[in-house]
Amino acid sequence: MLWNDLQADPPECRGAGTPAEAAPMLENGFPDGRAVCPVCWAFVPLEDDGTLSPHDTWRGDPTRAEADQRRVWFNAYGW
Repeated sequence: MLWNDLQADPPECRGAGTPAEAAPMLENGFPDGRAVCPVCWAFVPLEDDGTLSPHDTWRGDPTRAEADQRRVWFNAYGW
């Protein structure tokens, strides 16, 4: 194991369980009812109790389309 693996933070974001509200939607529906995590800035689904679902720390968007939508959202709404 490399030294940075031993000292690295776990992949799970510590923002999970934080109370949150769904982020405003763009005209096309993005971010689909998800909220912005105040710790890692990922768009995260909400649990039934209004808290952020368990998630890994945001490390980039899975697709170019998601990255484009993320950019448009932050340009429109900031945070």
